[in-house]
Order: sequence, then structure tokens, then C-alpha cells
Amino acid sequence: MNAIINLNTASMNSLEISELVQTEHRNVKVSIDRLMKKGVIRNAPMTNVEKINNLGLKTQVGIYVFEGEQGKRDSIIVVAQLCPEFTAALVDRWHHLENQKPRELSRMEILQMALQAEEEKQVLQNQVAILEPKAQALEAIANTNGTYTIRECAKALNVGERKLIDLLLDKKWIYREEHGRLQPYSTKREAGIFINRPSPVIMNKNTGEEKVHLHMRITALGLTKITELINRCMNIEVKKLRGVG
Repeated sequence: MNAIINLNTASMNSLEISELVQTEHRNVKVSIDRLMKKGVIRNAPMTNVEKINNLGLKTQVGIYVFEGEQGKRDSIIVVAQLCPEFTAALVDRWHHLENQKPRELSRMEILQMALQAEEEKQVLQNQVAILEPKAQALEAIANTNGTYTIRECAKALNVGERKLIDLLLDKKWIYREEHGRLQPYSTKREAGIFINRPSPVIMNKNTGEEKVHLHMRITALGLTKITELINRCMNIEVKKLRGVG
């Protein structure tokens, strides 16, 4: 996400530092990253700027921005690490910046900043819309583990067992065997949503034949996926009631 830079505050960025100390910008960024990880300097905000590369093409370059007294201190530390002999030049540059009269923002700059803020707000709202169903799913299984029966799954998700079975049948996640036993489709089993747990060996007293039945169980991952399925279906129903879509 791009940072909104205060144009009325003296600032220095990593690209300017690289030009000042006559080294590659990537080297400056590596030094900044290392110093931030060590806690020597604070985490500087990053933004993107357009730069013309050697082929004459415009490219987006991520730059670190240093503002105010804290930024001044941190940028001096960065330069002292890279090229101590250029520290004086950096101090002179800051002196020049700080003694410039702050200029008023143009109408276009204000509009651009407002547009950028609105775009970032929309991105955040979209991310919330995507992550919310997953968060609800994780909340549902926060205190559970192992595998579950349909009944246990329905109880954990606070839905009717019959409604849950009908939904999974309708969406082709499960099917009924000839004798009515529920079984998962192979694609859902291979996806890790269901497993088949064998029953104890059952012996026919008359024929002596031994049989083992496979009981469908829902995994923790399956509980999450089923929660997401329920949330999607609920959202569709709400939109239908509202006449949307």
C-alpha cells in the first residue's frame, strides 16, 4: 500500500539517498531493511514512484520515506552506515529542505491524495469481504480438533442436521449408498474435506462372513470448507430476498 506523504513536511527518501551517496538504490534499501530489523531505526513508510529505466521505460520503484526529526536521524544513520564521508552532505541537504518555505497544495494534488485514500479504503473493504467468511469458519473450529460426524458438524455450525445433509447432497459433496449410508464424493475426499473411517469388523452369525463398513467423517479442514459453503449460500439467499443480482 502506498503511503500518503505530507508535502508540507521536509522529507528524504531512499532514492534521493542513493543518488546522494552515489550507490545503487537496492543497496540503500538493503541497509535500511537491516537497520530496521535490528531496531536501530524505526520502520520507515514505503511508497511507489515512477522511474525511467535504462531502456527508457517507466517502472514502479518502491522507496522508503524519512520525514521529520525522526526521519532525519534515521536517514543520517543509514548514510553513516553506507558511506560515512557523505554524512555532511546529507546534513546539508536536510538543512536546505527544512529551511524551504512550505508550499500550499494545489487543487490537483489534493484531489489525487483524496482519490488515493478512497482507493485504499476500497481495497481494505474488499479484503474484509474476502476474509470475513474465512474468519467465521476459523471461529467455528477454534476449540475443536480431530474429525466429526454430520451431527457434530451441524451442532458446531448451529444449523439443522437435515438441512446440512440436504445442502451437501444438493452441492454434490456427498451421496447416499444403496442402503442409505452417506458417503463423500472422491473429489471431496481427495481434497481432505472428508475421510472414511472403517468400523470394527462385523461377523454374520449365520454365514460367518466378516464385513467392515466405511463411516464418513468430516475433517477440521472440511468443517472450515462447509462453513464457507453455508456462508456463501446464505449471502445468495439474502441477495435474492433483496432483489440483488
